[in-house]
Amino acid sequence: MNLAVIKTGGKQYLVKPNQKLRVEKLPGEVGATITFGEVLLVAEDDQVTIGQPFIEGAKVTAAVTGQGRGKKIIVQKYKPKVRYRKKMGHRQFFTEIIVKNIEY
Repeated sequence: MNLAVIKTGGKQYLVKPNQKLRVEKLPGEVGATITFGEVLLVAEDDQVTIGQPFIEGAKVTAAVTGQGRGKKIIVQKYKPKVRYRKKMGHRQFFTEIIVKNIEY
């Protein structure tokens, strides 16, 4: 099994080849190729390599399959006894990618 842990958008993701996932918004059109250079861990069969903090020379390439916005969430603020109420909505931007290969 070939897998890696990458860091993007302040989060870490465990990825495998041909896996689809949504990450924080990244620049790039649909069909563009993105390279992730911040690889924290690579595992091939029984061999595991852990970076300190990153593995030098390792990279994960992925293709952008879509750009979009997530489901709307409601944010409410309320303070008792002072008639303060505030209601807002938020939709987070995301980039949908499909992992092509893991190079080490």
